[in-house]
Amino acid sequence: MKDRACALRFLVIDCADPELLAGFWCEVLGYVVLDRDEGDVQIGSPGTEFGGPQPTLLFSLSTDPRRGKLPMHLDVNATDRDQDEELARLLAAGARKVDIGQTGTEPWHVLADPEGNEFCLLRRRVGVA
Repeated sequence: MKDRACALRFLVIDCADPELLAGFWCEVLGYVVLDRDEGDVQIGSPGTEFGGPQPTLLFSLSTDPRRGKLPMHLDVNATDRDQDEELARLLAAGARKVDIGQTGTEPWHVLADPEGNEFCLLRRRVGVA
């Protein structure tokens, strides 16, 4: 097997309220807070440490104004319920539906987190290892 040069460790999301977004995404993903440092909040799977097999999310305090749509977004799948049930759960957790020009026939829902960062809820349910 070829050696890797790097491993992805964090997905850093600049935001106005790291605690708010960390709480929201912990609810969405079943993650826990792993670390807090100077206003930033790191979340990941329970029992995850730095250097674990999955990247963690790091919500970084920023006062810079956001300029339009983010060039990257997250896609999530339900793990233990159908898409409609998961949509209801995400909306109750603080997500909101957004219209980015969908036709209404897509097999996913476009949502936004409490700070307006878009993400998609995909149709297919996936198991978690």
